[in-house]
Amino acid sequence: MWRVKSLDAILATAEKKSLHRSLGAVQLTLLGIGAIIGTGIFVLTAAASQKAGPGMMWSFVIAGAVCAVAALCYSELASMAPVSGSAYTYTYAVMGELLAWMVGWALILEYAVAASAVSVGWSGYFMGLIESALGFDWPDMLSAGPAWSMNGWIPSPDFSVGLVNIPAIIVALAVTALLMIGTTESARVNAILVAVKVAALTAFIALTLPVINTGNFSPFTPNGWFGPEGTTGLGVVGAAASIFFAYVGFDAVSTAAEETKNPQRNVPIGLIGSLAICTIFYLLVAIGAIGAIGAQPVVGPAGEAVQPGSPAFIAACQLADNANRLVCSNEALAHVLREINWPVVGNALGTAAMLALPSVILMMIYGQTRIFFVMARDGLLPESFARIHPKWKTPYIVTLFTGIAVAIAGALFPVGQLADISNSGTLFAFFMVAIAVMMLRVKDPNRHRPFRVPLVWVIAPIAAFGCAFLFWNLPHDAKMVLPIWGGIGLVIYFIYGFRKSHVGRGIIDVHEDDPDAPGIPVPPMPGADLNDRSDQD
Repeated sequence: MWRVKSLDAILATAEKKSLHRSLGAVQLTLLGIGAIIGTGIFVLTAAASQKAGPGMMWSFVIAGAVCAVAALCYSELASMAPVSGSAYTYTYAVMGELLAWMVGWALILEYAVAASAVSVGWSGYFMGLIESALGFDWPDMLSAGPAWSMNGWIPSPDFSVGLVNIPAIIVALAVTALLMIGTTESARVNAILVAVKVAALTAFIALTLPVINTGNFSPFTPNGWFGPEGTTGLGVVGAAASIFFAYVGFDAVSTAAEETKNPQRNVPIGLIGSLAICTIFYLLVAIGAIGAIGAQPVVGPAGEAVQPGSPAFIAACQLADNANRLVCSNEALAHVLREINWPVVGNALGTAAMLALPSVILMMIYGQTRIFFVMARDGLLPESFARIHPKWKTPYIVTLFTGIAVAIAGALFPVGQLADISNSGTLFAFFMVAIAVMMLRVKDPNRHRPFRVPLVWVIAPIAAFGCAFLFWNLPHDAKMVLPIWGGIGLVIYFIYGFRKSHVGRGIIDVHEDDPDAPGIPVPPMPGADLNDRSDQD
């Protein structure tokens, strides 16, 4: 289970069942922006302000800095191995099959929860639009899933608010159908949606910066840097761990490496370019929102700090004095514009968010299907998942499977509250990528690296420490989900993947003139080391 699949073998495998290369640097950057700008900035801004107050500006900086150093590590590995699979593939090449499986399994959790969460977020915007614009009252039972008790994960009918979220199902399946048709078509639609999101945020910044009141920035850190004593997940650092969800998605650019023209050049541009653009937007939006109406958190009946979404928080937001607070809004940016007497633009921004959020769902499902695709191509999951449609040239079976799973979760669960759980899987994967970069520099120092991490022995440790630090500052429940999910993954691996693994079965992939040629099964010699492939290359 510690067997390694060399980079040469990974590249050869990609040649056997390769995806069509159609994406350039601009398309990759737009894909990254489309994946990053979404629920995080449109929805989680209110939650971040409740945790950190105006100090959420530093939360964006901390989360963006961790992502930046992780992006540099991603860029080096993606330029060396321009294939699908992201952190899973890189871990397989350096640390072995078991840890690669764990990384891939964590990424599946990340993408699935994120896609479902955004589907539910989109549903909220959509319902608000049709109810306010058309006066149509959609039944509550068909616009939200049932609430679930977190005590033992047992459904609690006493807290039920609905039956099934029909709009979430519709948007998830529509995006799935688009991805099945083809990557190029998806990228074109995504470019339009990215333009809508950037235009909406630009309008927000232009209207809020001129009316900034510097008094709204004081006190700057009402909950401190690490939250009041006895609390978890509050303060500037706690908000950074949560707001990390606003950056989730940039790594999906690396999963598109196998479908990218000149990936050695274009993948680093797409990764770092999209991250830089989004970070600038986030800071300007945060400054505008705080300066325009303030971002002070509400407090409990005894003046204590309260978590967003908690019963004490909900009770505080129901008070008349707090009704117009930023922290109490479900559509934070549109609310700010309405409060500064731009109601028409605020409604337009809400409409833009409703139109643009499907691009985030697109990239989340896209990322998960590519992880599934590569794990199936390696034999760790059923190989039917890696089947390519003869006309569309996409992994249509796994795309359909993923889309149905996301639609079911979005229909039945309040997954908008699971951003922290998604972050736990993401931070684990980023941590492993940083470790892989350092290990590969030692194990294979002479391999050609089209992109090299500058000051690697400084940048990579900072990336690893930053990911571990943010993970530690997640709420306790979110941290516990990752080992539970990982335990389920281990059971599946030892039942299926360990026995079916191509590397374990000695199926050797070599470069062939015929790109459709299958791998050649070579039974290992008695007592041979399966990790030593020098006599078979």
